[in-house]
Amino acid sequence: MTYYVGLGANFLSKPQDGRKRTASGTKKRSPTDERGGEGGPDEAAAFIAEAVVELVKLAKNHRLEVLGHLLGMAQLEAEEHLRTRSKRKLS
Repeated sequence: MTYYVGLGANFLSKPQDGRKRTASGTKKRSPTDERGGEGGPDEAAAFIAEAVVELVKLAKNHRLEVLGHLLGMAQLEAEEHLRTRSKRKLS
């Protein structure tokens, strides 16, 4: 394995024998395993919706129109996810 260092970042080359690299000391988890401390998709969507509000304000304050628009779309998408999930839970 070859290490490349530049501009404060470390990069690894691919293994030469075609094997896939695995992180040392990590266990493979199944998709059904509970994620430690991450919560579920609803918690992630709520966090994203809240965090993006500040980013939208920052982009608009600095006249970054397209970026502000894209961040606003991300906020709407996260809020829509939460709305549709809560409707499904009620039925």
